[in-house]
Amino acid sequence: MERNVFDVLQERGFIKQATHEDEIRELLGKEKVTFYIGFDPTADSLHVGHFVQAIVMMHMQKAGHRPIVLLGGGTTMVGDPTGKTDMRKMMTKDTIQHNAECFKEQLSKFIDFSDGKAIMVNNADWLLNLNYIDFLREVGVHFSVNRMLTAECFKARMEKGLSFLEFNYMIMQGYDFLELYRKYNCRLQFGGDDQWSNIIAGADLIRRVESAPAFGMTFKLLTTSEGKKMGKTEAGAVWLNPEKTSPYDFYQYWRNVADADVENCLSLLTFLPMDEVKRLSSLEGAEINKAKEILAYEVTNLVHGKEEADKAQAAAKALFESGAMAGSIPTTSMPASEFDGGMDILELLVRTELAASKSEARRLVTQGGISVEGEKVADISFAVNSDSFTDGKIMIKKGKKVYHQVELA
Repeated sequence: MERNVFDVLQERGFIKQATHEDEIRELLGKEKVTFYIGFDPTADSLHVGHFVQAIVMMHMQKAGHRPIVLLGGGTTMVGDPTGKTDMRKMMTKDTIQHNAECFKEQLSKFIDFSDGKAIMVNNADWLLNLNYIDFLREVGVHFSVNRMLTAECFKARMEKGLSFLEFNYMIMQGYDFLELYRKYNCRLQFGGDDQWSNIIAGADLIRRVESAPAFGMTFKLLTTSEGKKMGKTEAGAVWLNPEKTSPYDFYQYWRNVADADVENCLSLLTFLPMDEVKRLSSLEGAEINKAKEILAYEVTNLVHGKEEADKAQAAAKALFESGAMAGSIPTTSMPASEFDGGMDILELLVRTELAASKSEARRLVTQGGISVEGEKVADISFAVNSDSFTDGKIMIKKGKKVYHQVELA
């Protein structure tokens, strides 16, 4: 059988679980398929976790399939309990609507909605005016409470308490899939792997109500090699909105990923051919920094465009190369061995004379006045270790204008 987009997604490491792997692969190889991914607008910008889903849609659209972007204007009124230890803060309709508009604008940069090539819908259109009794009789009857309680998304909440409000979330997401199947012949739902329970509930509902095949597939969440979620910094989430995370800080985030995460990020977040991904991620020592620069440039280019990516790259190079070479940036040389176990930021600020004492250093950090490699340091226990250095150098910034370079002797 010829290679199709399923093989591309598999080779690049996206696919985590699928309801019917062989059937999905066959379906994607023989016809144009309508599929959907849901986005609950809980903030006024997408973050890098959402970006993985946008990349999947781009791969699918390039292969001729039709994406439906489902904005969760209705489901956000209830809140997804998945991965949450406490109930989400209730949001107003106006806030949710505003956030949905922001998502719509951002996703339009990645997906082509012209001539029906993709569809964007909001589940508020059918969820907000449902007749409760009719809904229970048509949809609720197909859900087993016993089975729902074994789902991962609910299990974690059983001890602290799960509200009846959130208990409805899975049923509503299942109903979304049914509604999209009826309106657009949508037979495939995608999502992050934390959505597995919700996705299989929807596919199962279509099979029961419509006696029709429906499928679900989940993708790897964006995590580090240690299994921690990526996209968080000392300053908070890495947003796609340039006003919330500047293109320069966005670029620096990817420029500073750990060596072990380069291959995963290049595979999931860029469209570079896989042989190039393998070549770049096999570079060693200082050479791996070239791969990180390419990663940072490619992802910034996709999210913010070529002009901003060029500017971010030039700013990073100017700061680290010309400034240091021209001798205009004060530099402290320190033995590499001192960073093997990590040196805490307070000690480092005193050693580089950026602070006269540890109490002054503590004040600088807590007031948000210190950045390391373009990332604001908010925690006084933050430690700099040998992995933090690029080509044996690291840049510390105090306030808006004071730069100090530390180099390994």
